[in-house]
Amino acid sequence: MNKKPKKLVVDRLNNVEKLLDRYVSEGKIPGYNCLISQHSEEVAYFQNGLKDVERSKPIDRSTLFRIYSMTKPLCNVALMQLYEQGLFLLDDPVHRYIPQWKNLKVFKSGDASDFEVCDPDRPMTIKDLCLHTAGLTYGFQQSHPVDEIYRREGISSQAQGATLKTMADQLADIPLQFSPGTQWNYSVATDALGYLIEIISGQSLDVYFQEHILTPLGMTDTSFSVPPDQVSRFAACYLFSGSVNESGTYYDLEDDPQTSDYLEVPTLFSGGGGLVSSIDDYYVFTKMLLNKGEYNGVRILGSKTVEYMSRNHLPLDKDLAAMGQPRFSETNYNGVGFGLGFSVIMNAAQTGVMCSEGAIAWGGMASTCFWVDPEEDIIVIFMTQLIPSGCYPIRGQLHAAVYQALC
Repeated sequence: MNKKPKKLVVDRLNNVEKLLDRYVSEGKIPGYNCLISQHSEEVAYFQNGLKDVERSKPIDRSTLFRIYSMTKPLCNVALMQLYEQGLFLLDDPVHRYIPQWKNLKVFKSGDASDFEVCDPDRPMTIKDLCLHTAGLTYGFQQSHPVDEIYRREGISSQAQGATLKTMADQLADIPLQFSPGTQWNYSVATDALGYLIEIISGQSLDVYFQEHILTPLGMTDTSFSVPPDQVSRFAACYLFSGSVNESGTYYDLEDDPQTSDYLEVPTLFSGGGGLVSSIDDYYVFTKMLLNKGEYNGVRILGSKTVEYMSRNHLPLDKDLAAMGQPRFSETNYNGVGFGLGFSVIMNAAQTGVMCSEGAIAWGGMASTCFWVDPEEDIIVIFMTQLIPSGCYPIRGQLHAAVYQALC
């Protein structure tokens, strides 16, 4: 007996608008865009608030946002395009392409200044980089001596002159947090994937993205910098303050769009977090994922490739709770696995959030997020600019407000 397909009821999606408007009116976020789609057709779009509080500029649908880690799915798509050409295998050791990583060691004991190391159980593979099981980390995690070494050495610094190669050279001299494949830890691994893309393709990452993803899909608002003629569209970015300020908000200016580093083309193209985009551009990208590699008659990945990317690839089919460290990431851990570039819902009940099994998702440091739900044929994209992403439970609340509209 065929189940009757569920449909999003537009009137019930008012709960989404009320939820997000409340965050704006209470001074918790400056403004937002939110787009909800089913069957690749837009069902609802909401916006409210300001993109630049200091200049009283209202947010609108053309606003450009720092999407930070929502860059990661694009980087993995780029990598898998090269995989489809037979240019590498996911189980290839990384040092085959980055020779200076051949003798990487693992942190054993000590502190950031005086420590002992040991050999890894096995070499790091390209798939480890896709899964964040490579033993790398982020300096901002501040929970392990290796994190401190990353901060001290300025790993993934956007200082002018830094490149993906200089970052790889630095990492060659820093121990891994753990032996590859034994744990999950959110990290600069996707930046390393970006460097692999440069090595394998022979193109800089920005050029590769433009030629093989952005231009074919018509994503004209997405790039590693904001063009001079588009600065008026660029949102300010804010930092959670923890308490209300004189302006009645819980955030302070972090990055002024008029003086932002994003106004200059970087020398280090961060595949892990460097892109700026609009909600409609990212909608195109998510529609491509939902349609298994094709959008508007243009195919950039095979359907089987997207299906493969969207499975849980963690060892022994574990979830993040079984493999992850109790540190920062852009997803819950329980009932959530990890595919090639995004989280994958394995057990909806265990997540504690209303969702569908098989849905893929990720978010960015400035509280942006998206998810693609093949079971219900739903796409949701939320854009704002508030760092860090975990200061409010807005993502879980957004799930509840969207799924209650299914009837």
